[in-house]
Amino acid sequence: MSMGCCESKCAGDITSEQWALVDEIIAKYKGQRGILIPCLHEIQEVVGYLPLEVQERVAAGLDVPLADVYSVVTFYALFSTKPKGKHQVGVCLGTACYVRGGDKVLEKVEQALGIKAGDTTDDRLFSIQVMRCIGACGLGPVMTVDDDIYARIKPDRVAEVLAKYS
Repeated sequence: MSMGCCESKCAGDITSEQWALVDEIIAKYKGQRGILIPCLHEIQEVVGYLPLEVQERVAAGLDVPLADVYSVVTFYALFSTKPKGKHQVGVCLGTACYVRGGDKVLEKVEQALGIKAGDTTDDRLFSIQVMRCIGACGLGPVMTVDDDIYARIKPDRVAEVLAKYS
């Protein structure tokens, strides 16, 4: 299981209070069947993401193979092995948005923030995610920042939009 460099570096950011809560959550679920997803979800709510060290603690605490924990974490989009930024920037690349230039918008977002989709800026202010249709096809291309929607967004407006969240 190869993890990116950020996971091991960021796991050191987990506080002792967060580790204590992780242990409490694991203890609450220990011995129950079919609880891996709810357990991981609760832990992600506390820690913000599920780095390898957290996955190892869950596997040991619930007495399940680490491979099972890792498989669940990497299969479901709900879970993240990387910390998320304060602001979530989404760019729709569904068909309608893509043909209207969504790929160019994503390119500008990546350039402006200096990271690729799926990553988080070092200051943890922004994360970028690719979305596959948010149901606003007539308004494409669409970019979101947190709960704000930017319809018919042009690449040259990306920097201006992101500046509002800096």
